[in-house]
Parts: sequence; C-alpha cells; structure tokens
Amino acid sequence: MLTISYSELPPDFRARALQWAVQFRYCAYYEPNHHAPYPGGPFDRLLGVADAADSPTCLAELSSWMQQGPQAGPRFGILTYELKNEIEALHSQNFTGLDWPALHFFTPQTWLHWRDEAVEIHGNTRGVLAAILTTTPPAPAVPRVATMQPRLPKAHYLAAVEAVREDILNGEVYELNLCMEFFAEDVVLDPVAMFLRLNEASPMPFAGFYKVADHYLLCASPERFVQRRGTRIISQPIKGTIRRGATPDEDEQQRQRLLHSEKERAENLMIVDLVRNDLARVAETGSVRVPELFGLYPFRHVWQMISTVEAELRPDADLVDILRATFPMGSMTGAPKIRAMQLIEHYERTRRGLYSGCLGYAWPDGNFEFNVVIRSLQYRADTGYLSFQVGSAITYDSVPEQEYAECLLKAQAMLEVLGAEVSE
Repeated sequence: MLTISYSELPPDFRARALQWAVQFRYCAYYEPNHHAPYPGGPFDRLLGVADAADSPTCLAELSSWMQQGPQAGPRFGILTYELKNEIEALHSQNFTGLDWPALHFFTPQTWLHWRDEAVEIHGNTRGVLAAILTTTPPAPAVPRVATMQPRLPKAHYLAAVEAVREDILNGEVYELNLCMEFFAEDVVLDPVAMFLRLNEASPMPFAGFYKVADHYLLCASPERFVQRRGTRIISQPIKGTIRRGATPDEDEQQRQRLLHSEKERAENLMIVDLVRNDLARVAETGSVRVPELFGLYPFRHVWQMISTVEAELRPDADLVDILRATFPMGSMTGAPKIRAMQLIEHYERTRRGLYSGCLGYAWPDGNFEFNVVIRSLQYRADTGYLSFQVGSAITYDSVPEQEYAECLLKAQAMLEVLGAEVSE
C-alpha cells in the first residue's frame, strides 16, 4: 500500500486519476461530495480498475463469487433493474438501446481510497502514482447534444398517468413509479469530462462513474438503496421533490410546502411501509424501526423528502439474501411491488436497465453500500447511444401535467450539462 498526503498531490488529482482509470476495461469511481450531514453518511471516495473480470452473470452466482479467493479490499459492482426477472416471475420485452449485463462485479487489480488526510493506493501499486500524475486531466466537456428525444411522448405520458390513476381506483396498486426515457443517437462525448461536469452541476452524496467496456454510467444520485454496517442495515427511500427557491425566503417557503404536502407525505409513507416489510424478511424479529420519517434535505436544484428505515440483520443473511428481499427498491416501483412492476412494463416504452438499479461496493467483512441509480446519464461509446430516464410516483391525487413537470425538474441538471432541450 502507498499512502500519499494531500499536500503532495495536485488539486486536480481526482480528475487525473479518473482519466487514468478509464483506460482500463473496467473501472468504478464513487464520489461523496462532502455530504457529511447525510444520515448514515455518503459513499466512501473510492476508485478501482481492472483489465479482466471474472464477473458473476446472475444473482444466483453472486454469493459464491464473493467468497472466491483472498479478498484484501472492496469489490465493485452494478445491478440492473432487470434482475427483478430473476427474483420474481417477471419479464421485460420493451426496447433497450443500452444492453448492460444484468449485473456486473469486479475485483480491482488497483484501487484508491481517499481518507481524511491522504490517499491510499492498494493492490498493484507499481508505477500507479507516476502514471496518474503524468496523465493529462480531461478538457472541460463541451455540450454537443441539442435535443433529447422522448421514448414516451408527452401526450402518451399524460395518458399513462390517467390510466394509472384508474388502476389505483380499481385497487390494482396504491402507488406506481412511472418513468420515461430521453435519448439521443450517434453522440460522441468524453465520458470522464461529462461526468465531472455533471458532478459539478449536481453534487450528490451517492455520485459515481462505472465503465464496462464501451458502456458508461455517469451517476449523480441523491438516494441510498441499502447499507450494511456490522449487523445494522439501513435503507433511505426518497419520495417527495420540490424545486429550490431563488431566495432564502422563497427556499424556506418551498421547504415548508414540501413538508406539509399531504400527497408527498402519503407517497413517502407508502414506500416506507414497503421498505419496512422488505427489511423484515432478513431482519431479527421486531428490530425494524423508522428513526426518521419525512426528513427534508437540500440539494443543488431540489429539496427531497427522505425517510430512514433500519433493522438488525439475522446472522445468516448475506448480501444476496438482502438483495432478494429488497430489490428493486420500492421508491422506484410502487406498492404493492410485484403488481407495480407488471404495470410498469405495460406503460413504459423502455427497459430501465441500470436506471432504477444500483451502483455500489462490498467489503471483505460483509459491509456494503449501494445507491439508487437515478439522475444519471448512460452512454455507449461503441454505438453513440446516450440516455437518461426520469420518473415520479403516481397516486390517485396526481395531476398529469404536474407529474410531467416534476420529471423535467429531475432532468434539469442532466439537460444543463448536455446543453440540451427535450423534444415534446
């Protein structure tokens, strides 16, 4: 292991390190953006690379893969929303322009860990620091995308919201997370430069960058899916979004409006109940609790309503047991979960893929951290396909035009960094 004090490193060391890392076939980067007050803490700042990966191909292989060989450091990975088809009797026939593997994990040959006072380089350290320091950081990203096309046009989205309201009236679901994709084709961009631009525009506690060959995830997520520390597990669903105010007074008015919104509180509470039930499947009896309900947290563009659910794990529950009990996250499906996922497949036009999935890392001691992949760009360098998805929770009280406006609000940072507008 090498330890290098921050005082010995250039200010743009992180940008250089990520630019160095992207030359490898697989790389993963996790960025906390100094969100220390976030309950449970943000991501650790980690960067890992590998030229080869003996990755599991399905959830059934993940437990045995995690136990292979001596593990000195974290393993990095992604899980797509399509893993639902392995967990439940579901399917996906909608269009995809991305084709991520259902899940992907790798053991890094070299990995960096940013600590309080220094950066540690682990694994194969030979020549790494010199290679990073001699790497030219990426030039600032230049917006090159004029228009993002909707896979689900606005009129169809509004009609789908009304149809979901009818489903709710008929008792099919209580709440459904309806999402839509915006895409562009034949795009040429620098993924590292664009990620840095996105992270600057929208600094989030669970930001990250992940590369699998020609597939790239550029993630600016505010949401934790699940964290394990020792015997404690927590999940923090987000339900409730409102735009930040332009002045301190207006910002406080917006915060109060969100806090007292019956609709947003109802959405949040329904998902909290779902998460409580999910965690109870792997928790010690009676240990599930909600230490914070309807917490309000400010981000660059929005206020978010975040609740915290925690439990004590059963001794026999491992990562795969927890994923089978909780995945996909209820904040991205609705309730009840299985019927909501069936209706999602019916109303949406795009397979979600990594959107609504998660990005994270697992340590040798069993601790792990995974986010919810939202507010993210997905890009295929080999085909030039660029995509992002946004959504909102539909309840019977939903107003279609307001739900569409909420989707565009969530898309704001991504559109800004792309220099793009949406075509309705």
